[in-house]
Amino acid sequence: MLPISADKIAEVIILARELNRAENEFDGFVNQLTDDEKTGLVAVFWVGRGSFEPEDFAEAVATAAREATTPTAEYLKGSPHLSDHLEAGMEALGLDPSDAEDDLYRPA
Repeated sequence: MLPISADKIAEVIILARELNRAENEFDGFVNQLTDDEKTGLVAVFWVGRGSFEPEDFAEAVATAAREATTPTAEYLKGSPHLSDHLEAGMEALGLDPSDAEDDLYRPA
């Protein structure tokens, strides 16, 4: 089970695309996530980057929790392809990133 919602991952993707102007918002959003959500976010990133296969997602989550030594926002900002990796990770896990992103823009 994914420890973070698709909508929250989509929000990170949107903010990551605008890091040069929205870094404070990115940091604030990621920093307010629970520890479980942060490890899930990193695991999705790793799957999208190809460090783990989708079927090894639970292992990716456990590894992310065990190896968390750098603040998550800082760690993720170190990747120039962050939004691409998160989108690829969502797709590999059977989630549609464009649907999640559209949900964020759809008026309530």
